[in-house]
Amino acid sequence: ANKYISNHVSTAKYNVITFVPKFLFEQFSKYANLFFLFTAGLQQIPNISPTNKYTTIGPLIVVLAVSAGKELIEDYRRKAADKSLKLAKASVGCGSSFQDTKWVNVTVGDIVRVESEEPFPADLVLLASSEPEGLCYIETANLDGETNLKIKQAIPETSTFVSPSDLSRLGGKLRSEQPNSSLYTYEATMTIQAGGGEKELPLQPDQLLLRGATLRNTPWIHGVVVFTGHETKLMRNATATPIKRTAVERQLNLQILMLVGILLCLGICSSSGDLILRATRSDQLAYADYSYVFPVKQFFLDMITYWVLFSALVPISLFVTIEVVKYYHAILINDDLDMYYDKMDTPAVCRTSSLVEELGQVEYIFSDKTGTLTCNQMEFKQCSIGGIQYATEVPEDRRATVQDGVEIGIHDFKRLQENLKTHESRTAIHHFLSLLATCHTVIPERTEEKGGKIKYQAASPDEGALVEGAVMMGYQFTARKPRSVQVTVEGVQSEYELLAVCEFNSTRKRMSAIFRCPDGKIRCYCKGADTVILERLDKNNPHVDITLQHLEEYASEGLRTLCLAMREIPEQEFQDWWKVFDKAQTTVSGNRAEELDKAAEILEHDFYLLGA
Repeated sequence: ANKYISNHVSTAKYNVITFVPKFLFEQFSKYANLFFLFTAGLQQIPNISPTNKYTTIGPLIVVLAVSAGKELIEDYRRKAADKSLKLAKASVGCGSSFQDTKWVNVTVGDIVRVESEEPFPADLVLLASSEPEGLCYIETANLDGETNLKIKQAIPETSTFVSPSDLSRLGGKLRSEQPNSSLYTYEATMTIQAGGGEKELPLQPDQLLLRGATLRNTPWIHGVVVFTGHETKLMRNATATPIKRTAVERQLNLQILMLVGILLCLGICSSSGDLILRATRSDQLAYADYSYVFPVKQFFLDMITYWVLFSALVPISLFVTIEVVKYYHAILINDDLDMYYDKMDTPAVCRTSSLVEELGQVEYIFSDKTGTLTCNQMEFKQCSIGGIQYATEVPEDRRATVQDGVEIGIHDFKRLQENLKTHESRTAIHHFLSLLATCHTVIPERTEEKGGKIKYQAASPDEGALVEGAVMMGYQFTARKPRSVQVTVEGVQSEYELLAVCEFNSTRKRMSAIFRCPDGKIRCYCKGADTVILERLDKNNPHVDITLQHLEEYASEGLRTLCLAMREIPEQEFQDWWKVFDKAQTTVSGNRAEELDKAAEILEHDFYLLGA
C-alpha cells in the first residue's frame, strides 16, 4: 500500500543513457583533451592547416577509446558485484516455513532468517536469535571500518519467536522513522499482541541490523525488514560517484596551460616574422607569391597555421601512457600479497584506478585519540575509592604510609580486598566494584575451549577493561539477561534487577543504570567524565578534593579517567520517574533522544561520589 522501493541496489557510475555525456564531460575537463580537440578542429579548415586533417583527431579518438574502455571495465565490475548481491540467496518466512529467494525479492515487512557469516540483505529489526535473550554479534567493518564485534539484542517480548510456526502466528504493526543516513540512531515502536492485549514496545538502535553488516559468532537470527534498496542506511550514505582529480592530474593541467602559453609565444613570434618578411622583402621573393593581404587577417591565419605546426609540443602519447600505467597500478594493488589478510581470506580490492597515484603522495595522516591507528588495548591500572588509591603495580616512591594518622600513597589491590572486610570505606568499595560489574553493555560469553572461562564481548575496549578490573578485584560479572545482571562475589551469586538504562552519548558524557539491588533498594549507578559527575554531587561529599587530586595525578600520567557515583532512590520517586521515562522511550517524532536525556536529568542529581 505504501509503495516501498524494491531491494535492487545500483552502485554503478554510468548507465546506457548517462555514459556518453558523463564520460565526455569528465574527459574534456582535462585541459590536454580540450587542447587536442581545438587543434583537431583547426586542422579541418582547408588551405590553412599545413598537416593532414586526421593527424590529431585520430590519436585523440584512440586516447578517448582507451579511457572509455578502462571506465567501462571498472563499471562492468561494479555492475557484476551488484548483480551477484542481487541474486544472493535470502531465507524469507512463508507460512510456517522459510523459503529461499533472491535478495532483490526481499520486501519491507518480510521476516528473514540470516545465518552465521552471512551479510544482512536489507535493514532488519532483530526479533529473535539462537542465543539466549535474543543476543547476536555483528561486524560492521563495511559500514564504519570497525572490526570489533558489536552486540545487538532483541526486545524480550519477541526473543521467544525462534520457530517458524511461532513467527507465522506473529501479527502486528511497526511504526518506524523515515529512511535516513544516521547509522547509530533508530526510533520505532512495535505493536504486537502480548498478554491478552495490544502492547506498544519501543525499538532502539540495539535492535537494528544494517545492510552491509555481517552476522558473526551467532548460528542464526530472525528479523523483520524495515528498509530496502536505496532506502537502507548504507545506501543513504552512498553519494553519487564524484569526478575526482589527483594531484598529478592537477599538475598536468597546469603544465598544459604553460605549454599552451609557450605555443602562443612561438606562434606570435613566427606570425610577426612572416608579416615583417612580407613588408620588407616581398619583391625579392616573387616565387613565393607574396601578394598584398590585409595584415590583421594574415596574422590570424598564420597563428592558426603555426598553432597546428607546433601542436606536437603537447605530447598526446603521454596521456595514453598515464591511463595504461594507472590501470596496471590497480592490478598490482589487487595482487599485492603484503595487503592480503589470510585470517579472513580478504585481498586488497582497488575499485577504481583513477586515484591510485595519490597513495604515493600522502603528506599528513590525521587521527583522533581513540586509537584508530594503534593497537587499541585498555587495561585497568589504578583507582581511587573513598579517598584511598589502589593500583596493580605500586611504584617504589609512592608506597602507602601512615602520616599523622592519615594514609597517603598508593596501596596494591591485595589491600583493597582487606579493606572490603573491615575498613570504614567498605560500603563505598562494595558499591564501586558493583558499579564496575553492572553498569555497562558488555556481554559475557562462555567459551568451551577455555574450560568454560568467561570471555567479555564489549562494544568498546574501555568497557571491557572496567569489567575485567572488577573481576580482578573479586566482583565477577557472570550473566546478562534482558532485565537483570548477575555478579558473583567469593562464590556467592547476586542478581541486580535492571530497571532502566540512561545511555551514554557525547552530550551527556555519562551512563546511568538504575538497579533494584539484592538488598531490595533501588540505586542509580552512574559513571562518566569528571566534569559532569562533579556538578551533580550532593553538598556533603567527604572525599571530593582528594579524589580530584588523584584525578590530576592519573591525567598527568597519561591515563584515561572516569568518575563513579551513586544515589539511593525512594520507591515512590522511581515510580513517578518511570512514567516520564517510559513515555520518552516510545516517542517516534524524531526527538526521542532529547526526551530520554531530559528524563535522565530528572534522576541524576545529589550523587554520592564513590571514586575514580
